[in-house]
Amino acid sequence: MKTKLILSIITILLLIIPSHFVQAAPSIENTVQAQLGNENISVSLRELNNGELLFEKNGDIAMKPASTLKLLTASAAIEMLGPDYRFQTKLYIDGEIKGKTLNGDLYIQGGGDPTLQNKDFTFMASVLKFNGIHQINGNLYGDDSIFSGEQLTPGIAKEDESFYFAARTSALTMSPDNDYDAGTIIIHVHATNAGERPIISAEPSTSGMVINNQALTVNKNQQNTIEILREYGTNQITITGNIPYNKTFKDWVTLFDPTINTLQAIKESFQKSGLAFTKNSSIERKFVPKEAGIFYTKHSLPLAALMQPFLKLSNNSMADIFTKTLGREFNGKGDTNEGLIALKEYGISIGLNMENWHFEDGSGMSHTNKVTANELSLLLTKMSESPTFKLVHSSLPIGGQTERKVGGSLKNRFKEEKYRNRVIAKTGHISGVYTLAGYVEASSGRTYAFAIMTQNQTFIRLNAIDEVVKKIIMEY
Repeated sequence: MKTKLILSIITILLLIIPSHFVQAAPSIENTVQAQLGNENISVSLRELNNGELLFEKNGDIAMKPASTLKLLTASAAIEMLGPDYRFQTKLYIDGEIKGKTLNGDLYIQGGGDPTLQNKDFTFMASVLKFNGIHQINGNLYGDDSIFSGEQLTPGIAKEDESFYFAARTSALTMSPDNDYDAGTIIIHVHATNAGERPIISAEPSTSGMVINNQALTVNKNQQNTIEILREYGTNQITITGNIPYNKTFKDWVTLFDPTINTLQAIKESFQKSGLAFTKNSSIERKFVPKEAGIFYTKHSLPLAALMQPFLKLSNNSMADIFTKTLGREFNGKGDTNEGLIALKEYGISIGLNMENWHFEDGSGMSHTNKVTANELSLLLTKMSESPTFKLVHSSLPIGGQTERKVGGSLKNRFKEEKYRNRVIAKTGHISGVYTLAGYVEASSGRTYAFAIMTQNQTFIRLNAIDEVVKKIIMEY
């Protein structure tokens, strides 16, 4: 009698518990074990429609998220600021216009716009000229006061400060192209004749940076060893190494002081457009005076349009700008700490346990950032309940899509036909840390939320992470 009762209970349980869970969990466990091991790894898999936890390994152990933290930043920004939010850059004049001359000063007030480019400087010049101004007998000032605190988040290492992913954040900044890596310029190296220095150019301009060209053109069959670095704590950019004959090379380098460097780029652009400044005119930081008159406002692309470069290209400068903007808009102060408080408030509002989150930036660059894989997968399910979900989801990298602005950081992963387009997720990497979190469409046609985290690794773990995701696809 007892045997029949036990068998009946087992039969009922098998009918109640989803068959894919019963069959898949052991083999997923084996794959995780074989590919990732037991230590310094964490995996979490959930049903998307109800958040049910289907599989986890070390799921409640806090791990370094790297750039998967941008999932929280993106979701908070689009929900709290709204898809139509635009950053503003304002041009003011303070003085008197006589004939074609402004006897007074120009002010540029930054609003944190990561999309500000040289074309916008040219248009500002055209606005001034359209209103009859061709000569400025005064100074060019920049007001970056809506952001405060340090320009660099605490997790930026000294040796990384030259690179685009560690740019300084200012309310008055610029981007050299449509990747919108704010706070950088692009240095171009053009080979000349063997034995000669290559030609160096900067985009949009040198912008007040000082370039030290120590590079050399070599024969075309030699290796390209060009390195472009900004010397720590200075505006000096040093270019070393060799460039083969008939070749070109480019790289992004961070600005020493985005506000002042952007003002320098604006002044250079104005002058090229036919605006003249007096010889003793200066460039400085200064608050816009109350008596100054607004002349022109440049609006950025809407936040909805910025989600794609932000998430697909894992744009750190945008993460820092969004974080400070959240702090300013919701807590009255545009610094990183107030922005992080806003992120935590958002997390609480959607049902996350923010005691399981610790972060000191919105980009994921810091090694002190910590979150559990179970919380990260829970965030993904909560995001799917929002009206803005389609917008954020469509902005994530798509596995196997080789076009850079579609596949993003997943363009060279999941390229096999049976896996292509099934993984839509955010990658993450800092030293010793490899993570992936997002959505996976399994062979059953069902979509799941997942998070895979590794840290303290001594070799690249991308293939191992991908094998676990592939197993989820095939088993579920």
